[in-house]
Amino acid sequence: MSDRSIPQPVVARHFPLAATVWPERAGRFSGVLRAIVLIVSGTALLTLSAKVNLPLPYVPMTLQTLAVLAIGAVYGWRLGGATVMAYLAEGAIGLPVFAGPVGGLAPLMGPTAGYLFGFVVAAVVTGWLSERGWDRSVPRLFAAMAIGHVIILAAGFIWLALGMKLGFEKAWLVGVVPFIAGSVVKSALGATLVPAIRRLVDRRG
Repeated sequence: MSDRSIPQPVVARHFPLAATVWPERAGRFSGVLRAIVLIVSGTALLTLSAKVNLPLPYVPMTLQTLAVLAIGAVYGWRLGGATVMAYLAEGAIGLPVFAGPVGGLAPLMGPTAGYLFGFVVAAVVTGWLSERGWDRSVPRLFAAMAIGHVIILAAGFIWLALGMKLGFEKAWLVGVVPFIAGSVVKSALGATLVPAIRRLVDRRG
């Protein structure tokens, strides 16, 4: 018997939360407008999260990682990654979007560079997992956000150790250890809020 005669199960596509709240419509203009509005909103959130910071000797502790991973989870990997890249571009051209009243290339070349570029990869990975249904489960989204935090901290650690020439021991002590507890808390917070919002949206839909 040919396999073609056997009915194949239909797997429903899972959409990220942003696509559920604001679905993509047919038409190029509406799609571009939607993307612009969401990207501008996301970069504004990233800017605000950067201003809530605790100064540390090399890298300040901010709410940015929570915002980055939440954007990935809510937007999906393509739009989430594009939003974080747009945020970095805003900073590169001099807009004061980074932690403290700063913009320009210095944060993208100094101690924070590894973390900032790690944001893009983390948003993409978290968004990719979210699009596969991980945003519906608190434990799975916590795992996705924890993976995102590991990516960000690993990128920051490698840059501090090699790019800034701090050495592995010092880079670990100043670039990873102070952020571990906060990463766990922020992962738990994001993993609780996003599925709760999705359940509320699903019920109203």
